[in-house]
Amino acid sequence: MTGSGSTRGSAAASSLFTAAAVAYGANCALGASVATRLIDTSRFRWLHHALYIVTCTAVAAAVVVGWSRGPRSSGRRAAVALLPAAVPLTAIPSLGSHGRRHPLTALAAAPFLVAGLILAHRPADRK
Repeated sequence: MTGSGSTRGSAAASSLFTAAAVAYGANCALGASVATRLIDTSRFRWLHHALYIVTCTAVAAAVVVGWSRGPRSSGRRAAVALLPAAVPLTAIPSLGSHGRRHPLTALAAAPFLVAGLILAHRPADRK
């Protein structure tokens, strides 16, 4: 792609990385609030699960769209940086929600989400 279509594609890719980071942040904030008993989600426990699904879907979409931007694009670099977040995100459902493993595993995805977000918003190399 060239011209405005390329810019639009880059903006869409970086928006997906932003959406993934926002969903992840919201889910972590909700989880931490429940764990510290600031919020009681007993009547709407599904919300944490829904945010988890949104987070995983946004991460997957960001990786696919970022990867498809091309080998020297900021989207491809961002996708490579974000891809390892899939490991802890995939492990979370099998860990249970009580104890330290759940939040520690969830937090293990954070560096990859931050790196992907930063790289998605950096300009691509012009070589």
